[in-house]
Amino acid sequence: AGNNWAKGHYTAGAELMESVLDIVRSEAEACDSLQGFQLCHSLGGGTGSGMGTLLLARIREEYPDRIMSTYSIVPSPKVSDTVVEPYNATLSVHQLVEN
Repeated sequence: AGNNWAKGHYTAGAELMESVLDIVRSEAEACDSLQGFQLCHSLGGGTGSGMGTLLLARIREEYPDRIMSTYSIVPSPKVSDTVVEPYNATLSVHQLVEN
């Protein structure tokens, strides 16, 4: 999503969300005893932060009684590629705390 949280959360990520959720649903239906979900994502870029938090919110809506576990990679100022990584991480953490 071009290192842009909003693009990953509202535009590019939102366009792909139904196809991603279809895959999640089919995998969940194939489970004998679904316990929960795990997500590994980066908070610095646009796809991992924006689309990742959108995916978490949508999974939470569809499976409210399942465990949700995230492994979030936080950007470091020492190895940062772009100037917007701290903003992406801040917006992502806000979503992660709410969901």
